[in-house]
Amino acid sequence: MRIVIAPDSFKGSVTSTGAALAIAEGIRQVRPDAELVSIPMADGGEGTVEAVMTILGGEPRTCTVEDPIGRPVEASYGWVADRRLAVIEMAAASGLPLLKDDELDPARSSSYGTGQLVMAALEAGAAAIILGLGGTATVDGGAGFLAACGARFLDRDGRPLRGCGGTLGEVAAIDISEVDPRLRQVALTLASDVSNPLLGRDGAVHVFGPQKGISPDALAPFERAMAGFAERVIEASGRDFRNAAGSGAAGGIGFLLRSFLDVEFRDGFSLIAELGRLRDAVSAADLVVTGEGKLDSQSFFGKVPVGIARIAREEGVPAVALAGRIEGDAAAFRAEGLQAVLPIVDRPMSLAQAIADGEALLQRAGERLMVVLLLGQTMVE
Repeated sequence: MRIVIAPDSFKGSVTSTGAALAIAEGIRQVRPDAELVSIPMADGGEGTVEAVMTILGGEPRTCTVEDPIGRPVEASYGWVADRRLAVIEMAAASGLPLLKDDELDPARSSSYGTGQLVMAALEAGAAAIILGLGGTATVDGGAGFLAACGARFLDRDGRPLRGCGGTLGEVAAIDISEVDPRLRQVALTLASDVSNPLLGRDGAVHVFGPQKGISPDALAPFERAMAGFAERVIEASGRDFRNAAGSGAAGGIGFLLRSFLDVEFRDGFSLIAELGRLRDAVSAADLVVTGEGKLDSQSFFGKVPVGIARIAREEGVPAVALAGRIEGDAAAFRAEGLQAVLPIVDRPMSLAQAIADGEALLQRAGERLMVVLLLGQTMVE
């Protein structure tokens, strides 16, 4: 039996690499003869660096940058020397996990630290950068990022503004004359799991703002400020990407970078699946095992398990997902190619305990899956 193990991370509990190892160990307890192929996955958010490093090889590099509210933080990016490739997660410098609940404030938060990480990669000699856009605490339109790379955002009196959500409405002009020229020369790929436009009910402010700390009564003013900022960007760049799919990613950074740079925008899952030659591995398999912390209605829009299931369905290979929490219609998951969606929790426990015991739960889930498959084979025989 040849089994491809390709999970996403179980956020806050187990990385995608750790999840793949745990599932593999469980399978081996029952089927030591199985040929296992592990391909850790991600969608542009948490785990993107580790997944790409596992696939391509590489090493972490760490530097001190600013967190979303300007404090120093140690942040790492992945470096693949033979490709001169840097892999950066915005969450490493500008992510929600870096802030306590009472610190969430998109008016104050900035993507400046992510820009510093990109500059560090350019200093290291990067010829290509993959930038994962998931998990940010920012809704600054990417102003902080570009400011770290040399841009200036000016008010009506020509005074420079800090690049953050609270100053978007004050931007009267944008000066990109001092942007580091290497930023235009590097092959920059944006990896994201969302396709939202910049503005409107499906845009950066209304969809992602509340989870980052924008109160309901502040949504409309924040949206107006973002719309005004977008006008200034269009005036300065001569390009209009407000309605382009993915421009609302990471608080609007997708819009800004598309406007001023020649970037490639990729679905994060598809990019990592391509790097890991996932389809080739699946086509040669007897079974695919995937999973993530939560499967629900959002899983159908760019998330790893359903993306893998669709490939498996096209290749005629059965797929199973393991999840910490399952919501939604089982028939809908089956229609996408997931023959079964199984919980990893095997006894009553708190969420905190389940998160702490993630690797052990995944190992036991792998064992149970193999026991059930063996039972099925016995019954058929």
